[in-house]
Amino acid sequence: MSLGTLLLIVMILMLIGVFPNWPHSRSWGYRPSGLVGLLTATVLVLLLIGRL
Repeated sequence: MSLGTLLLIVMILMLIGVFPNWPHSRSWGYRPSGLVGLLTATVLVLLLIGRL
């Protein structure tokens, strides 16, 4: 398993974890999940083009 694949798996798990479905995080909106989603998409693109 390469480092890029491991990083992608960790980023996907982080994306699942930041959804605002807990009472204390409902006021955060979708900003945290949007940021992690953007990072996950960036890592995925870098993996596909072979830079990571």
